[in-house]
Amino acid sequence: MKAAAEIAALLNEPACAHNAKEKSGCARPKPGATAGGCAFDGAQIALLPIADVAHIVHGPIACAGNSWDNRGTRSSGPTLYKVGMTTDLSETDVIMGRGEKRLLLAVKQAIDTYQPAAVFVYATCVTALIGDDFEALCKAATVQFGVPVIPVDAAGFYGTKNMGNRLAGEAMFKYVIGTREPDPVSAAVRAQFPSGMRLHDVNLVGEYNIAGEFWNVAPLFDQLGLRIIGSLSGDGRFRELQTMHRAAATMVVCSKALLNVARKLETNFGVPWFEGSFYGVADTSQALRDFARVLDDANLAARTEALIAGEEAKANAALEPWRTRLKGKRVLLYTGGVKSWSIVSALQDLGMTVVATGTKKSTEEDKARIREIMGPEANMIDDGSPQALLGAYRDLNADILIAGGRNLYMALKSRIPFLDINQEREFGYAGYGGMVELAKQLALTIESPVWAAVKKPVPWATPKPAGLGLAG
Repeated sequence: MKAAAEIAALLNEPACAHNAKEKSGCARPKPGATAGGCAFDGAQIALLPIADVAHIVHGPIACAGNSWDNRGTRSSGPTLYKVGMTTDLSETDVIMGRGEKRLLLAVKQAIDTYQPAAVFVYATCVTALIGDDFEALCKAATVQFGVPVIPVDAAGFYGTKNMGNRLAGEAMFKYVIGTREPDPVSAAVRAQFPSGMRLHDVNLVGEYNIAGEFWNVAPLFDQLGLRIIGSLSGDGRFRELQTMHRAAATMVVCSKALLNVARKLETNFGVPWFEGSFYGVADTSQALRDFARVLDDANLAARTEALIAGEEAKANAALEPWRTRLKGKRVLLYTGGVKSWSIVSALQDLGMTVVATGTKKSTEEDKARIREIMGPEANMIDDGSPQALLGAYRDLNADILIAGGRNLYMALKSRIPFLDINQEREFGYAGYGGMVELAKQLALTIESPVWAAVKKPVPWATPKPAGLGLAG
């Protein structure tokens, strides 16, 4: 179990904007703060998309069952990350001290059955409280089985989901990043680019390939000669993540909680980093420009501008009919973190008006970006209760609610248009192509005939016409 000093150090993240305002760094967890996502959940969210790894939850079966496959992340190859694995500790195991024995057997079974690139073991509240030395066991198992066994010490009671993200990043930096050198660029790949053109290795941090949305953007990297040697962790591979320390630049994609990884890559290995977003035409273009800027390659900058010009022209042509249908529509956006402002920018690009945006999980820097985009009087909502959201929807005369999956049934019961923007969604909205998909889904949702139908009085409640009563 982590000491209090280690938790305090993680809360004091120098790259986080909070530290400039608070001597104590990020806020400490308060009772009840883990409702809606604990540290264990956050660690799994950050690492489960690593597709060729066996992920074992060391604890009671409920910890694995309640968190299994809770994100729509997709893989272009292995699907091992979809297999739920747990030591399934019972009360008897806890009392008799059999936790470590069960974990060793689980690691052996996972390796024998699936031959994974590595095994990730996640601590839970129970195993942290009973004092299982699972880090020592993982070290011994690595030697015994010849496969990396990585301990992820992120027990739920350590704090919030964001804390779990950060703990996952620490585990990656401690046990994975920097343990292998990148593969050289093959002659076949090199031949696809003009002679003398520089190719660059880059990292993505906080990109999860939800609904496969990064596949809208990946071809742009290929065209520019940017090789993604490490994606933490969307469609990730263990061998690639081991080499992240050799990248020439890192982009933090919509994930404040993993700033510790980007900062340590810069501090320890000299890898510069920047923050960006792939939501919306303008933000996607800016992200590509920022890579050229950070890499300080004039030729890359020129090629980037040429690529952006062509992609924006195609995207704007495809978006034009949707913009006509969406112009002036009013949106209530309730999501947290970086999406609280990055999605605003995308919606405004469609000519829509964002009447309010949620800030429950947003940092002060996120709120500053919201004011920059929406103006100093931007309406920010921190209360995400159904009563508050429905009240805001009616008071602000919104046409659609864009929020996470947990608000879906509330919206449907209230008979208002709803679009899922969080990890459970079925459509990818990143990149130029994703922007067109977002516009399409917004228009189809708002214009669906179901909303008019469900608001009509039910037939059996219609008063009977006069004169049809029985004679006396």
